[in-house]
Amino acid sequence: MSKSRILCAVLGAMVLVNTAVPMHAAAIDSTLYTSYSFNFNGTVQWVVCGSLPGSSGCYGVGNIGPFGKVGALLEGNSNTNMVTNTVTRTVYILDTAAGTGANEVALYVYKEMELITTGTISMTLSKVVTLPLNGSSNAKASMAANAKFLYIGTDENPTAMRVQKNNLAVTPVYGFSTPSFISAITTDRYGHVTVVWGSFTGSGPVGFYAFDATGAAVEAGGGGQLVLGTTQAVLPSTLP
Repeated sequence: MSKSRILCAVLGAMVLVNTAVPMHAAAIDSTLYTSYSFNFNGTVQWVVCGSLPGSSGCYGVGNIGPFGKVGALLEGNSNTNMVTNTVTRTVYILDTAAGTGANEVALYVYKEMELITTGTISMTLSKVVTLPLNGSSNAKASMAANAKFLYIGTDENPTAMRVQKNNLAVTPVYGFSTPSFISAITTDRYGHVTVVWGSFTGSGPVGFYAFDATGAAVEAGGGGQLVLGTTQAVLPSTLP
């Protein structure tokens, strides 16, 4: 083989090495999952199951609450500490019938911690945020999130609330004077959020506001505009 052909072969091999896509290790809690169920006394049971190196099964169980009425549940993204082998995440529970009169809306913020080396699991309440919304046992909630914010509303309020995740600051999201209730909140994989006011059934006017991942309003107009995620379907039969 000539020197030029040898050089080309070496350079080709170098290109292949330099352009190879690195393999990313799986998250240390990727084999665990937390499931939730509802108890008759207004509490929510959580169970962490799956497998860890050398074992499998369920590693933790507990109850949180009680709540007046659970309107929505949502988990935040995981934070991993490779030094201590711990994974923490935030769990959000929206109570639409909170308070002594069951007429408040409150956001309960829990911290779930998983110690991977021992399979030790804990779920602790870190904050309760009472939202400036009217609540009841009949209220139907809508809640969606992106990396920075939670968007929350019910069908008994004309205003939605945006909650900043890092400090739980609450900002009203004003929409339309009519129609006067929140009917849906959706988000996509890039953090865009749409908040919809009014009925999807044609029984009245309907409008929407769209927000980007930074929380800035980017569009508003008539119609029940929804954005879609990649893991959970929007069910038209559940929309008012």
